[in-house]
Amino acid sequence: MGEGEGGGDQELNTRIKNITKCLRKNLTEAERLLWKYLRAKQLEGYKFRRQQPIDKYIVDFICFEKRIVIEVDGGQHTVEKGRDN
Repeated sequence: MGEGEGGGDQELNTRIKNITKCLRKNLTEAERLLWKYLRAKQLEGYKFRRQQPIDKYIVDFICFEKRIVIEVDGGQHTVEKGRDN
């Protein structure tokens, strides 16, 4: 492999992992409130995850079993204007 080839996926995965970890530690007030009800299988026994990478996106909450994604708009979306299209 030449210089710059390969390893890009690993670097991207590491970056996404770091971003999701940061997002989990810094929930918005709306996300924090919703997570209180989704965590620990409190919603009819379904497991939800928060700040989960899906392809090139990071979704706020997801239940893989029911194929449900929940996005909560908050203050960070005004800063990242145009990225949620």
